[in-house]
Amino acid sequence: MVDKLEKPESYWQEKLTPEAFKVTRKKGTERAGSGPLNKEERSGIYSCVCCDHPLFKSSDKFDSGTGWPSFFEVFDEDSIETRPDRSLLFRVRTEVVCAKCDAHIGHVFDDGPKPSGKRYCMNSVAMKFAPQEVK
Repeated sequence: MVDKLEKPESYWQEKLTPEAFKVTRKKGTERAGSGPLNKEERSGIYSCVCCDHPLFKSSDKFDSGTGWPSFFEVFDEDSIETRPDRSLLFRVRTEVVCAKCDAHIGHVFDDGPKPSGKRYCMNSVAMKFAPQEVK
């Protein structure tokens, strides 16, 4: 269990770029193929752009062909939370949020590779990347 970080909207508006604020705090989506982390190939850790909470390892990243960074595993069991997303009229998706600050990161789908079968399809602007050796 992660201790929650609660800040007012004004804090996030000052801390984040307008696009990162729109995606993480207002549940937006960046344009496919526009995010710099989609093509990131170095070894490292992807963390929440809002609170630095670790979300994914580079070793669990794969090219899904969607235009967004995709992963088949999360960093650990306390990295994310999932919630039903009913924002599309006739389809329920599963939203992925940061377990620490509730930032919207993306969605998870059941069409990923083995071993998990999951595709965590994330917004690049919702994460930061720290290069380092990852096992």
